[in-house]
Amino acid sequence: MKPGVIREMTTSDLEERLEEEKKHLTKLRLNHAVSPLENPMKIPAYRKIIARIKTELKKREIEKSNKSTKQ
Repeated sequence: MKPGVIREMTTSDLEERLEEEKKHLTKLRLNHAVSPLENPMKIPAYRKIIARIKTELKKREIEKSNKSTKQ
């Protein structure tokens, strides 16, 4: 998922997507522990997606708190 796509999503959509990605990553890790994945590079890719989503959520939280303190 590209950063531009993440920026366009609403906060509630991002939170839902974050939960889905975490579940998918957990499932990938378990499957990889049982039998090797065909493409093990999917695991770091999902970690990066989760990090991007968390970063955007934190950025929005900071912006929101800055707006409320300035008023």
